[in-house]
Amino acid sequence: MKNTFGSSVAVTLFGESHGTAVGAVLDGMAPGIPVDSDFIARQLELRRPYGDISTARREPDAFEIVSGVFEGATTGTPLCILIRSMDADSRDYAASRALARPGHADYTAYAKYHGYEDYRGGGHFSGRVTAALVAVGAVAIAALRGKGIQIGTHIARCGGVSDRNFHDLDADIAALAEKRFAVLDEEKGTAMRSAIEAAAADGDSVGGILETAVTGLCAGVGEPWFDSLESLLSHMLFSIPGVKGVEFGAGFASADEHGSAFNDPFYMENGEIRTKTNHNGGINGGISNGMPLLFRCMVKPTPSIYQTQETVDFIKRQDASLTLSGRYDPAIIHRARVVADSAAALALCDALALRFGTDWLAAKPD
Repeated sequence: MKNTFGSSVAVTLFGESHGTAVGAVLDGMAPGIPVDSDFIARQLELRRPYGDISTARREPDAFEIVSGVFEGATTGTPLCILIRSMDADSRDYAASRALARPGHADYTAYAKYHGYEDYRGGGHFSGRVTAALVAVGAVAIAALRGKGIQIGTHIARCGGVSDRNFHDLDADIAALAEKRFAVLDEEKGTAMRSAIEAAAADGDSVGGILETAVTGLCAGVGEPWFDSLESLLSHMLFSIPGVKGVEFGAGFASADEHGSAFNDPFYMENGEIRTKTNHNGGINGGISNGMPLLFRCMVKPTPSIYQTQETVDFIKRQDASLTLSGRYDPAIIHRARVVADSAAALALCDALALRFGTDWLAAKPD
């Protein structure tokens, strides 16, 4: 089972939704990077469910830094963070063990692991495991900030409601860092929350689109072909449960454009090479060009809904129906936003360490 991402800076995830704990090991991070426990806790708070727009499962997400940190900084050895589960309730899963929940990995997990998988709450496939990703992602985000690189994600669309576009990227990223429901237009955010609540009242769910911006990344990061910056980021982003699409820059919306409209003309600005537009999302030939990275992730509607659905009993091999009970999210996109930030940060740390060497992440900016 492949649970590790990265070549130079690598992250390994472990744990199950209803197991004792989830956790992550971050290996290859430079020594000397400050580790702020308050910042890790803040990032975990952004992922935690709240209100009527989230599951009723309320995990405290108290974390333990087991190794790799001494006197407030990374040591350079494997950094392990453990988050124990305190609010798991497995009673609703035994009765439906062989019923494939539509949209979930129940059947594919059974096909791969021959019935030995922990099926409770989705087991290792659960979004619960992203808590560990966010915890170590906080270390990666801090390392990038120390090099002048900022990451911010907003809910570009949810429940049929669209947020405004990024304007002043640095200001918008700073504002998003203070928001639990990450929108740039608060009125749009209110409408999105209403759409989530309406779906929940019908026993249904909604999805949406996350848009991420990265500023401060220099030109020259990434590789052509198989380790392009788009490839590395997409690999990591598609690992987030519920992400079914990734696009960069103007993306699919420009499929019918001519090259004369889509190309990004270059120009000089105060001795720096810039582009007048950014339809390519800051990447040419798989390598960063010095412009902000821009990409979007489509997050599907939460598959767990309180409506009767057609399915199969994959042990008896017969048709069946399924009506779920238990605790589920009517939307996960508002919680997934910080997961996207964390995933992007980890992928970028790996790409930067491959380009400049691992210790570069801890060095002071030039």
